[in-house]
Amino acid sequence: MADLSGILAKYPRSAECLLDILHEIQDAEPGNYLSEGALTAVAEHVRIPLSRVLSTASFYSMFSLKPRGRHIIRVCESPPCLLAGGERLIAYLKEKLGVEVGGTSEDGSFTLETTACLGACSGAPAVMIDEKVHEGVTEERLGRIIDELRGKDAI
Repeated sequence: MADLSGILAKYPRSAECLLDILHEIQDAEPGNYLSEGALTAVAEHVRIPLSRVLSTASFYSMFSLKPRGRHIIRVCESPPCLLAGGERLIAYLKEKLGVEVGGTSEDGSFTLETTACLGACSGAPAVMIDEKVHEGVTEERLGRIIDELRGKDAI
């Protein structure tokens, strides 16, 4: 579990820090999500209603309120990416990971998500894995990245 008190202590008691706090807590959580307890602690720290923290966390697609894999794979669903092969990448990932969009692989390594736009239209199709955007992605390249991450997780 994330060290909530240590993370919160780094930030002033201001709602202006809400997104930064939520990102740091989610990144520190092994399940890659924001728990109910974490949301409550954040609301108390920044002195805003829990409902506002919850609405913020549920509005942004980069936040999750349920546990996810160690690595988050987001395939861009913008028209340029879909036309350049994004649908094929989604189908490939569903088969390789054994999940549907929104699901987590059985070994807990990967969660497959889609996103409206990664801002990489000139490099379509684009895929974000964790915090890194990959452009011009092919099935072969994606397979190598996944295998490499699985290897690092095993170490």
